[in-house]
Amino acid sequence: MINHILAPLDGSSLAECVLPHIVACARTFGARVTLLRVLDEMIDEGAVSISPVNWHLVRAQGQRYLEEVAQRLADLGCQVDTELLEGKAAEEIISFADKNAVDLTILSSHGRSGLYRWNASSVAQKVIFEARASVLIVRAYRATEVALEGFRYRKLLVPLDCSRRAECVLPVANMLAEDGDGALLLAHVAVPPQLPRRSPLTEHERLLVAEVVELNLKTAEAYLRETNASLTARSEVRLLSEHDAAGALHDLVDAEEPDLVVICAHGHTGARRWPFASLALNLIVYGSTPLLVVQDIPAEEQRSNWATAAKETRGH
Repeated sequence: MINHILAPLDGSSLAECVLPHIVACARTFGARVTLLRVLDEMIDEGAVSISPVNWHLVRAQGQRYLEEVAQRLADLGCQVDTELLEGKAAEEIISFADKNAVDLTILSSHGRSGLYRWNASSVAQKVIFEARASVLIVRAYRATEVALEGFRYRKLLVPLDCSRRAECVLPVANMLAEDGDGALLLAHVAVPPQLPRRSPLTEHERLLVAEVVELNLKTAEAYLRETNASLTARSEVRLLSEHDAAGALHDLVDAEEPDLVVICAHGHTGARRWPFASLALNLIVYGSTPLLVVQDIPAEEQRSNWATAAKETRGH
């Protein structure tokens, strides 16, 4: 399931907000952890080059930092390796994940560049949208000081669209909840079908929409009850009917305050054209809670995004 966890760190306290999540996931899945630091001081655009001696000191400091963090995690029973690389941070992180069978990348939304108006730093965004495996995004601006050994997921929100593909999140969420003696909140938003019209719907059309919504609600309720009964962790169900699925889930997050949201990358659409379906993408971009996006499409079946494809084309 999850055997290898990658955790990029840049030496900042903001990036270290991922540490409790690393411990929780490594403990739950018995996964090994790689702490990765990418040194890019010499190649940052506009940066002043430093001497080889100073660069050697920078490398030594980077390695010492990784070893110190690794020891903290090892003291809690984690199996930890460290990697110190040089290059562009996002590119090196993505390349390492692809070449080393990484199942889950846990990264902070912000790092040494600090907090600003965007919901994620440029490096985090690049890693998220190029990742071919699952990603756990920790919101640095919402992080609080917690003891690493005491961190547990007490409540996990799991949006489901009633598709078999979306069910790939259930084993992961169930194990995380059980490990922390937490509870799952299974949620489904039934959205009325769209009937494009230049004029208001007729009475017949309104009744038709209401009939479809009622049927979808009954079907979804039966599905959620059946799914709920199949889980070993404590769980309950939330069934909503709204025109805006993403908005309804954001409101549910605000009301329930889960420790983690767990969602499938694609769900019933199964589209390989984009790395994420619209709902997962909305939670990535606008969410304020730690978010685990479980990738449901194998790496070898995923399509390159348009930028990668363009780059590859120019190279021939």
